Amino acid sequence: MKGTPPESQKLPEPVAWRFVNRITFRDALELNGIHGPSVYRARRAWQLQYGILRRSLFFAGLFALLLAAHLAHSAALWEGETLPLASALQMIRGSVLYRDVWFDKPPLVPAVYLLWGARIGPVLRVAGAVYAMLACLLAYLLATRLWTRREGLWAAGLLGFFLTFDTHSAMLPLAADMLLLAPHLAAILLAVRRQAFWSGVAAGIGFLFNAKGVFVLAACLLFAWPDALALLAGFAVPNLIALAWLAGHGSLAAWFEQAWRWPAQYAASPIVADPVWNGVLRTVNWLGFHAALAVGAAVFWWRTRDWKFLAWALLGYAGVVLGWRFFPRYYLLLLPSLTIAAARGFTLIRPRAAAAIAVLLLIVPLIRFGPRYAMLASDLIHGRQSEWSDLALDADSRDASQIVLANARSDATLYVWGYRPEIYVYTKLRPAIRFLDSQAMTGVPADRHLSQSQVVLTSGTREARATLAQSRPDILVDGLSLYNPALSMSKYAELRPWLAGYVEIARSKGTVIYKRRPPG
Repeated sequence: MKGTPPESQKLPEPVAWRFVNRITFRDALELNGIHGPSVYRARRAWQLQYGILRRSLFFAGLFALLLAAHLAHSAALWEGETLPLASALQMIRGSVLYRDVWFDKPPLVPAVYLLWGARIGPVLRVAGAVYAMLACLLAYLLATRLWTRREGLWAAGLLGFFLTFDTHSAMLPLAADMLLLAPHLAAILLAVRRQAFWSGVAAGIGFLFNAKGVFVLAACLLFAWPDALALLAGFAVPNLIALAWLAGHGSLAAWFEQAWRWPAQYAASPIVADPVWNGVLRTVNWLGFHAALAVGAAVFWWRTRDWKFLAWALLGYAGVVLGWRFFPRYYLLLLPSLTIAAARGFTLIRPRAAAAIAVLLLIVPLIRFGPRYAMLASDLIHGRQSEWSDLALDADSRDASQIVLANARSDATLYVWGYRPEIYVYTKLRPAIRFLDSQAMTGVPADRHLSQSQVVLTSGTREARATLAQSRPDILVDGLSLYNPALSMSKYAELRPWLAGYVEIARSKGTVIYKRRPPG
């Protein structure tokens, strides 16, 4: 039969039996009368099959971990994914981003949610787990390309661990910083393969998820040099396509205002009094929880003195520093460079010592972040609402959404004051205007408006409030005033007459729900 090896190359069946019974592979072959080149071929075939099986089990286990961790959060939404989800719902209904929906992030952030119809619950969490697994596979391919499969497995394992056992609000949402991770790894992989043009394309796609993709482009230049022109050409292609699409849909000017001007002013206004000291503290804390990466990378840098990998890490950290906020999600830009370096560093140590060091250093983040998954899973299984303070605002939005749905028709329109885009997602009601939150009306960014009232953006805020005053939503939800009365709707002269046209019908813990007064 075609494709069947000759009888001389077939292994006698007792070989496998004797090996299982702890007879060495070579001895088993010799006992069966196999010598010379046949021994090598048989040993090589067994090693390949065993290696494939081991890697398959490793990646299956890794995906099971990621999937279980993400599914534990099926009953909640995190801040970073709420506005993209709400915007994606409007895009499904035919609205054009920026022109019809105010959105302060690059265009691919909400677009990616269209892949699964902007659905939430288990569907959203499975999508997150698949994305995290994609990033792990890219880390495996990159480290394998640079060195061997051993480094690849270390890279995938370390990345998968820290995409699970880290700050939940940074790791779970498919927000701009997380969505840059896979293009980042893909761009570096292609640069290492000397495919400069496609490396630039990957970095360009990353830029359409997060403007910090320019740091990825700079890192690619380290590995793709001297093919800088091909790299830049590749970077330009997806961005030129995006610009053409925005111009063709009449969104170009709005895109510049919302996704560039507003974030630039936001980045220029630190949230704390001493951003430098805040950055030192937060970086030290992050490195403490990621000590396994820091130690492994330090070993690699010290033993090899390869400046490209150190420069890659420094570029990533420059992106973290930009804006002086040092939120946990910003460190995702540093994660790939440290993970790849640490993967190589651990293989430069004796295997048993490397495993012992890694286990000891991974215990701290495991203990710090692991139990919360079990608690959330228990709440999910028993149908309980989580008491976790990090999800208190989301729980309040769910309660408010139930009140809204009990008092609104299915075709009713809605406006939410504050930063509560998840209420649009939970109710599925149409927004009355293109603004899905109040940042553009108050000029105060969402990362501080619950406790601060300092205006960052002044241009266009009065016009945005005038747009709201001219609208007639059936239901009005105030998710901000009870937390920060200084930013309540009644503080703005152009909104007071408009607000008088509504009557309060209910409250949740942190939200006031109004209904439009009937005519007359």
